[in-house]
Amino acid sequence: MTSHISSYTISQEVFDRFPGYVRGLVIAHGVKNGPSSEGLISLLRAAEDEARGRLNLETLAEHPKMASWREAYRAFGAKPSKFRPSIEAMARRVLRNEPLPSINALVDIGNVVSLRYLAPAGGHAIDTLTQDIELRPARGDEEFTPLDSDEVEHPAPGEIIFVEGKTVLTRRWTWRQAKHTLVVPETTALEVNVDGLPPVSVEEVQEACREIARLIERFCGGSARLDMLSQENPRVELYPA
Repeated sequence: MTSHISSYTISQEVFDRFPGYVRGLVIAHGVKNGPSSEGLISLLRAAEDEARGRLNLETLAEHPKMASWREAYRAFGAKPSKFRPSIEAMARRVLRNEPLPSINALVDIGNVVSLRYLAPAGGHAIDTLTQDIELRPARGDEEFTPLDSDEVEHPAPGEIIFVEGKTVLTRRWTWRQAKHTLVVPETTALEVNVDGLPPVSVEEVQEACREIARLIERFCGGSARLDMLSQENPRVELYPA
């Protein structure tokens, strides 16, 4: 577990380029992760069914909560048809009637809430952090190791990335997570991001975070606190348990 206090910051450039953006945080310590219970898997399947009732595959890209991410990706040079925002990629899979795999309890909780609110939600283990973390535009010298490869990549300058020092945790804002800070069965502390890009409201982000916290405490124990990163509050501290 980390023995120091790490800061978590969103750079002013992100807020300048994407007005109204907020990132909700759930910071949890003392959790016990592992395979999802039948009850949690039932919640995941129910969220999939709900999404199928609300969305249409043929018009998915035009949905306001998908279109805003597509526009943001184009703004920093990523083609959304090639690099799909995580919430769109998840929704497309669900609408093709492909059940989401149950990864582990903490990951499944994020997927449940992401589908319910149609907002990206992703978790990162923080019990191995050694440096501060930040959401910011890339300089191009950062390093990213994909989940399915040992080959190191470098993000394009200007791409929105989530980093620990120079180690990229997520490329293209919400596109793909690295091996580093992956939430695994042994994870005991994590932070979960809920991204609110208009038309997703601050209130929706807050409610999604409250739901994630409730589900973590219900299925994984431990304790969770909530925070919000915004233009008015661009920095928080990640306290060890």
